[in-house]
Amino acid sequence: MNNFLDKLFQNSINVIAFVIGSFHLLNVSGILVLSTRDIRIFHLMMMLALLFLTYTTFKRSKDSVIEKFVSLVLIVISVGSCAFIMSRWKDIAMSGGDTDAMDAWVGLVLILLVLEAARRGVGLVLALICLVFFTYPFYSEYLPGVLYSRGYSFARISELLTTTSQGVFGIPLGVSSTYIILFSIYGAFLSQFGAGDFFFTLASRVTRNMRAAGAKTAVIFSTLLGMISGSAAGNVAVTGTLTIPMMKKEGYKPHQAGAIEAVVSTGGQLMPPVMGAAAFIMAEIVGVPYANVMKVALIPAILFFTSLFFVVHLQAGRSNIKPLERADDDDEPIWVILGRGGQFIIPFLTLIAMMLNGYSPFKASFISIIVLLVAHVIWTRSITIEMFKKAVRAITQGSKAVVPIAIACAAAGIIAGTLGITGLGSKISGLIIAASGGITFFALLFTMLTAIILGMGLPTTAAYLILATVVAPALSKMGVPLLTAHLFVFFYGCVSTITPPVALASYVAAGIAKADINKVSWTAFAYGITCYILPFMFFFGPALLMSGTAAEVIVAFLTGVLGAFCIAAAVTGYLRADLANWQRPVIAGAGILLLHQGMTTDAAGLVLLALIWMINRAPETGEPQTT
Repeated sequence: MNNFLDKLFQNSINVIAFVIGSFHLLNVSGILVLSTRDIRIFHLMMMLALLFLTYTTFKRSKDSVIEKFVSLVLIVISVGSCAFIMSRWKDIAMSGGDTDAMDAWVGLVLILLVLEAARRGVGLVLALICLVFFTYPFYSEYLPGVLYSRGYSFARISELLTTTSQGVFGIPLGVSSTYIILFSIYGAFLSQFGAGDFFFTLASRVTRNMRAAGAKTAVIFSTLLGMISGSAAGNVAVTGTLTIPMMKKEGYKPHQAGAIEAVVSTGGQLMPPVMGAAAFIMAEIVGVPYANVMKVALIPAILFFTSLFFVVHLQAGRSNIKPLERADDDDEPIWVILGRGGQFIIPFLTLIAMMLNGYSPFKASFISIIVLLVAHVIWTRSITIEMFKKAVRAITQGSKAVVPIAIACAAAGIIAGTLGITGLGSKISGLIIAASGGITFFALLFTMLTAIILGMGLPTTAAYLILATVVAPALSKMGVPLLTAHLFVFFYGCVSTITPPVALASYVAAGIAKADINKVSWTAFAYGITCYILPFMFFFGPALLMSGTAAEVIVAFLTGVLGAFCIAAAVTGYLRADLANWQRPVIAGAGILLLHQGMTTDAAGLVLLALIWMINRAPETGEPQTT
């Protein structure tokens, strides 16, 4: 009986995932035309079904027949609730919001289903946060001071959160049902057709015969792969199995190899053109084209990866890691590799070109999938059954990957809806402004700490959504440009995956590297320290966000690269030789000065760098340290 149910569940998961993926592809192609609300409701219905089939109530009850029965019951309730809301929303909208008792009860059931799905698929922390916000209107009239709000009934709140676009079916779920799922499917298509192997071969060839070639391959490979996946832990799981053993073989210690992979995979969420899922939500909330988000994020992302490139190079110098000898058959000309990978390069360039020319990201991703399939046929000169099987697997896997993100978006809609209904959002913004004394730096500091703490227990998307509705408006009220405020929050939501004591990306890397979790976490935190500094730098130096004249942007970028180099030297304790204890804070200061936009700070940073460079020389005898 149990084996039968296992097979039934697995087959159902694959069928539902393929159906929802195909549904969204048909919708963006124009073959299937539905209203926005219908798309969002159907999207949530299918994602709830997938989640209850995939995630169990408790980990230990995975093989229980009772557990499977409970999951089936929840799926039936989910489908029934969403179907009822789909049949009612047009009548409610046409009547100006006229609802009845059944709408309220069904809405309440759907909210509870979303909370349970969030607990199972995302974590208890998000479910509890959403529960606190959901219940706030019921006891707010008894709270003192700024937390006071007039009370609301269960019926009123459930109706507002499920029959309008302010709650569960708001902007976050809308982004999940358009941008996120289509880019996830696009990334799965690239993966199924061999883009990962191509990127790894290209990265290995570029770094051939370099010192720390394995680590530099990891940086380039994860950068390229991160641009099509945008998931920190997912990047570690995919790329780490290849790169971590390679780095260990070169001479990196297990915790160092794991830390490098964790940091570079985290950076994949920051690198355009396909950043983390939260970046698409940012574009919708701020109300700017996604191409603008890519533009402002480009230089900070490049500086982040440049800094890590310097870290692995300098760490190799300190640990006396020599270039590995390569076999003669590894000496394949790079133009041959690029030619073989043209079937992946062309779709990727198509994606970028379309978004830069004003096409919507989901339309661009759909066209890029078509171009990928056409290019595959041209390159292989055949149309085979295996090609169709790969396409089916890509649609299925891409849809599965979105499940926890979609649930997090629906749950975050509960928070956003409650904040809007009760006015709590503006009150929290007032508290942040008051606590900072109106000083922008302190407001940014409080925001950074809040983002990191929230991100420790939540995935980046969920953490960003909460901060975007609670904290970012406070920064905006203090004069911080809206897009800058949201990018600031986004950066710290991303790096929370490598911030101890709870660092999810570091945990995955530690498992692959067979290293101590705490060692990997703290080493990753140190290696990625540039990313903790950059948001303050692009706030005080907008040229890093490509705001200003061309000369200002170029100078800011070049001095930023030098600044990243200085910080990498301070982190590794190595420049031309081992740095003395007093030299490390000096060169770190030089790095911060160079990252900060301004002629005076740049000049001071260059002087400090030149001073340390002249003083720091390799000893005439003795070997470099290996610690």
